[in-house]
Amino acid sequence: MAEKQDAGFSAYHAATRAGGPRKTLLAALDAFAPKTGFALDLGCGTGRDTVELLRRGWRTLAVDAEADAIAELKARPEAVSAGDRLETQAARFESIALPACDLVNSSFALPLCGTEAFPALWQRIRAALNPGGRIACQLFGPRDSWAGRQPPPAIHGRAAVDALLRGMAVEMLDEEETDAVTPRGQPKHWHIFHVVARKA
Repeated sequence: MAEKQDAGFSAYHAATRAGGPRKTLLAALDAFAPKTGFALDLGCGTGRDTVELLRRGWRTLAVDAEADAIAELKARPEAVSAGDRLETQAARFESIALPACDLVNSSFALPLCGTEAFPALWQRIRAALNPGGRIACQLFGPRDSWAGRQPPPAIHGRAAVDALLRGMAVEMLDEEETDAVTPRGQPKHWHIFHVVARKA
């Protein structure tokens, strides 16, 4: 699981670069198959999800605030062979214009924009999705141990998650609560909603 709110993104990327694509992304891609389209990968890191999008033939805009992570992604063989199907941007994803797309993927990253920025970002994501487009993401629940951090991530209980997804076809909504460790070996209580939803 992600640990991107800690300082030291390079350590986070080193711990996660060998991981495979997240289950939410795989579920969304399987639901589209054999169709492909244009995806946004927000908070892409070094590209564990981006390379799966490229492998399946998707055009992808990968966005991360860490320029070093973007550089590492662009050097990956899958990215090099994808040519102009891959665009990248080193920026905080809540600050960029979101182009129309078929899929928004954001693995463990969306809540890290913070409580104040999240509502407008969520509305912009929903507006950017083409009809039939999907969002694949994780949302943090109120019992997650990061809920008390400063600045706090965006936190949503089940009723709030349901409200965010109102009007969409919910294809995955798995609530996970467990004690585990972060990629850097720090103990953490996770309260996570794994989400895949389709725009009507």
